Amino acid sequence: MSSSTTSTVERAFRVALYDGTDSGLDTGASLLAADPAADAELALRGEEFVAASWRRGWQPADVVRMVRRELEDVHIGLAAALIRAQSAADRPRGPRWAAQLADLPAAPARGTDRFSHATAVLELYRLLLRLPTLETPADPPSARPAPDGQAPDRGRPADRMLGRIRALLAKAEATGYPEEAEALSAKAQELMARHSIDEALLAAEAPAADAPGAWRIGVEPPYEQAKAVLLDAVATANHCRAVWHEPFGFSTVVGFAADLEAVELLYTSLLVQATHAMATAEAAQRAGGRKRTKTFRQSFLAAYAQRVGDRLTAAAEIQAGPELLPVLATREVAVSEHMERMFPHTTSTRLRGVGDAAGWVEGARAADRARVVSHRGVE
Repeated sequence: MSSSTTSTVERAFRVALYDGTDSGLDTGASLLAADPAADAELALRGEEFVAASWRRGWQPADVVRMVRRELEDVHIGLAAALIRAQSAADRPRGPRWAAQLADLPAAPARGTDRFSHATAVLELYRLLLRLPTLETPADPPSARPAPDGQAPDRGRPADRMLGRIRALLAKAEATGYPEEAEALSAKAQELMARHSIDEALLAAEAPAADAPGAWRIGVEPPYEQAKAVLLDAVATANHCRAVWHEPFGFSTVVGFAADLEAVELLYTSLLVQATHAMATAEAAQRAGGRKRTKTFRQSFLAAYAQRVGDRLTAAAEIQAGPELLPVLATREVAVSEHMERMFPHTTSTRLRGVGDAAGWVEGARAADRARVVSHRGVE
């Protein structure tokens, strides 16, 4: 690659990335637009920025989420293309990382003029450069890929149980009847509680086989405060701890592998169901002459999160029983210690915008319809 090409990229970066002004951005984009030979070097530097973000604790889903929050659709596609290009030369990073790569959005079609394209690239690079260093999450040992030469055990009971849980939650999301959706979710939570207990008993027989880890789970706007409360409630009911990172749009959930998967499954499903229930409640409010309000939705979701959390926790305690509490308590201590090592300094956040009485009542009522405990036990 010629020195003149590198010079173009360096000069563009100097005025556009490290200056930070709009005029600097325009000047940098003009330099790049006028020199097509600089395209390859520009892309390579972008891959280096992506790799640097991994070293600072970011993951593919985190970067895409941040780009979505700060920039526009064209930047999301550019970021996805860079991540894919960088991953081709990257080391293997485990199944969860691979799943994030598979979920990347499609790359954009190159339909804009060179100046507009260069402007978007430089805006993206500005964002990548200012990403701060994060605590690096790690999969629990039992969630990591099998060692080289060993085939993963795809038929183990845990996988079959998780398959049943996924099927229940899929049915809950698909039904148009709130009572049926909530009953299916309650059944899924019963299975999750039993699944967690079975995993805890196996670990108690072989303590070195498992240890806590951490996953990041997206908490997307709008109403992200209430959604973070819901995720925290689901995490607590499933023997995990959640720490919300408001500026970055995710929570870090700390726990054992089986519990982390249960939390992600149930949170995603409950969020879908809460949205459906909220739309139904809003339709009734509008029929009564009231306009839709932001505080109604925020209050609805906050009440829903609190009540669902109470009932999920009660269901988990019933499934555990007093004879199993020592085993679960040992694992919860391990989870708390792991979280405190990752996040030695956390603060509490007061939930804002929860002042709509009708929204609170409707949200609590939607949560109360859930059949949390099956009198027949787990089938």
